[in-house]
Amino acid sequence: MNIPRPVFLLCAALPLLGCVSVAQAATPGPAAAVPVFEQWRETEHRGGDDLLTAGLGLDGLRIATAPAFASAAQPTAAEARRRAIWSSWRGIADLTPGGGFGDVYGNLQAAQGREFSAYARIPGARQPHRVLVQVPDNFDPAKRCLVTAASSGSRGIYGAISVAGSWGLAHGCAVAYTDKGTGSDYYDLDARSGFQADGTPATQGALAFVPTDTKATHGIAFKHAHSGDNPEADWGRHLLQALQFGLQALDRAYPQSAPFTPANTRTLGAGVSNGGGAVLRAAEIEGDWFDAVVAGEPNVSVAGAPPLYDFVTQSALLMPCALLALDDLPQPPMQAQAAPAWTQRCAILKSAGLVQGDDTAAQAQSARQQLADAGLSDGALRAGAFSTGFDLWRAIAVSYASAYGRYGAGEHPCAYSYSAVGADGKPVPAAAELRASWWSEGSGIPPGSGVVLVDGNAAQSTEDPLRGLNCLHALGLGDSADAERVRAGIADAAAKAPRRGLPIVIIHGIDDGLVPISMTSDRYVPLARKAGAQIAYWRVSNGQHFDSLLAFPDYRKRYVPLLPYMFTAMDQVWDHLEDPARALPQDALIQPTPRAEAPLQRSQLSIPTVSGR
Repeated sequence: MNIPRPVFLLCAALPLLGCVSVAQAATPGPAAAVPVFEQWRETEHRGGDDLLTAGLGLDGLRIATAPAFASAAQPTAAEARRRAIWSSWRGIADLTPGGGFGDVYGNLQAAQGREFSAYARIPGARQPHRVLVQVPDNFDPAKRCLVTAASSGSRGIYGAISVAGSWGLAHGCAVAYTDKGTGSDYYDLDARSGFQADGTPATQGALAFVPTDTKATHGIAFKHAHSGDNPEADWGRHLLQALQFGLQALDRAYPQSAPFTPANTRTLGAGVSNGGGAVLRAAEIEGDWFDAVVAGEPNVSVAGAPPLYDFVTQSALLMPCALLALDDLPQPPMQAQAAPAWTQRCAILKSAGLVQGDDTAAQAQSARQQLADAGLSDGALRAGAFSTGFDLWRAIAVSYASAYGRYGAGEHPCAYSYSAVGADGKPVPAAAELRASWWSEGSGIPPGSGVVLVDGNAAQSTEDPLRGLNCLHALGLGDSADAERVRAGIADAAAKAPRRGLPIVIIHGIDDGLVPISMTSDRYVPLARKAGAQIAYWRVSNGQHFDSLLAFPDYRKRYVPLLPYMFTAMDQVWDHLEDPARALPQDALIQPTPRAEAPLQRSQLSIPTVSGR
């Protein structure tokens, strides 16, 4: 699973020294409050260090080894940025030869220009979120446009660059980003070290995240789980503040053309996964902030329907067993290696009374049926094998439970925590070299980048191997004080209907195994239409959640990338905004053909068309 017509006081004489920007609002209502932006920075990116790829280009992004730090423990701001952009591209897009990015769809041309960044804060929030704006040199104030995006997943500030940056910079637009209160600003509790505004590690100064009211003194805290703010409840407001920051940055970049406002600047919200959920939440907010929004595979829950958290915890329990009821699973994970552990899970579930059947086949079918009853198709179950094989369900559940309940580090109700580990697998303080890489490479939800999930239930695992998973599941369904606390956070994050008349395009893969279409977009679209939304819904056959998985041969034989449809929808919406005589996108059931080992051809994608194109 995006504002008033402001008058700006820009602290223009001190753009790199952390000055504060203040604005005054003219639009009434609670959504009109203009944020204070702190730690303003302005940097130039020209020549061998561009906005889109940090000078790496397609060849550099394809290299599996991260761009090096001259000093492994103390990268420069430029080095941290370059590695963050490299990591963000590789985590979202399929950049493999023949995959089509930069050729059949998308843009990888170097864009010269400036970046403006700052911290923003939702009123009442304990922690800030990052905002960043890229202003290309070919931006034309006479044709002013601003694309605004939130990072997918829980990624850092560049987490939407392969979507919004690729499209927006190619169109000469400024591009505004937010990490939406999640991101890779990890904090080392042992070293008392976090990250500065420029992405470099530090133990003091204006750090992007410093946990408060924490009971833990050792290990690692990170913003999504431990901010105490339940970021998902405010994703729409995070995106709105990024748009506001974009307008202020343009005022600073082009003072002779100021003010830049939603009334005189074309604004487009775009995002995938959690970023897609953020743009739909921003679409709820009163005011003509966005001219249109495009959301891909959005993580969006609708009030009154079972929340995605319940599906995640149910999948963590049942999916390892349920997958044994299906043949021909995508690889990886390697089913031959995973099957023994999955068989054992079936037996454990049987002993706990969670599945029925006297043998593994019957137990697997029982688990499969329970997931089907929850709304998961066999296609989505197959695609969910990746999340199961790499223990993503548990990782997601642990982090989101902490966020929904607003728990600090050391307070998780199911006794989970995070740490670096030594060669013996036991928690140890993180090495400085490891810590220095987190901002650039962390996904925002460990494990990964040398940070592991520590299960405080491990000592009881012999007697109760499902203790931790059952605890996570009960937080969504039980009647304990902790369960009520978590459910209150889940309710706060539920989507409402969008603003009437706002053009919206939603794109979702029918085989999405992480954010199932039946539990998210299929529920949101009727809600939006009932409220009068101007919405187009593109359902993509042979589409799953992760374009980056198409780097694996077995995945590209089965699935197609979803980013081509994002770019097409943005093109078609943009054409309509330029000329209302051109039609908006319409509903489509898209039936493309995976490329297998041949280079992708545009004709295989069955791209929807509209009149006038």
